[in-house]
Amino acid sequence: MNDSVAKLPENSQDILTDQFLYFFLRVRKSRIRKVVEALNASHPHESLEQRARRLISAQTSLSLLGGALLHVPMLLPGLGQVFKLIGFVGGASMLTRMHLYLILEIALLYGKDIDDQARVPEMAAVVLGSGLAAATPFLVDALDVNPLYSLPVAGLTASAVAKTIGESAIHFYGKGVANLAAPAEPVALNPAT
Repeated sequence: MNDSVAKLPENSQDILTDQFLYFFLRVRKSRIRKVVEALNASHPHESLEQRARRLISAQTSLSLLGGALLHVPMLLPGLGQVFKLIGFVGGASMLTRMHLYLILEIALLYGKDIDDQARVPEMAAVVLGSGLAAATPFLVDALDVNPLYSLPVAGLTASAVAKTIGESAIHFYGKGVANLAAPAEPVALNPAT
């Protein structure tokens, strides 16, 4: 019976981590693979960095819209605090998921295994950054400024976080690729020989 059970590679994410990403954060790795495959097919002559920047550009625009919409319930005075909190949690979850997709798409684009355990701390950093971005508009409320300012603050913050996550991912994942693609140091020829 044990022969029929496929074993995961040693460095693969454990089942608990994979299930958590799937059920709680709705991370669909098959979707990530399809997006990167389509990007590679439609822009085969672009560098990895150019293709990654296409992902960032799309994500930044989407994050701007998502971040602003995240705080619409905060503007409705008749809406109870519980409903506002539920809207915030749902919106923060959506932004987090979008940012996780971005980092995993860039990782896959650069040839990294998105099932590798090494992605877990990277994703944890994205979750932390996304949470901070989602909470930033509450600063507008704490400063007792017009609540309408929370919409652009939320949108711009989410957009900036997406851009920062994407640029950091390019730098982080691109290091290994740059080292592999760098030509060998030229050998200095001694004219005396």
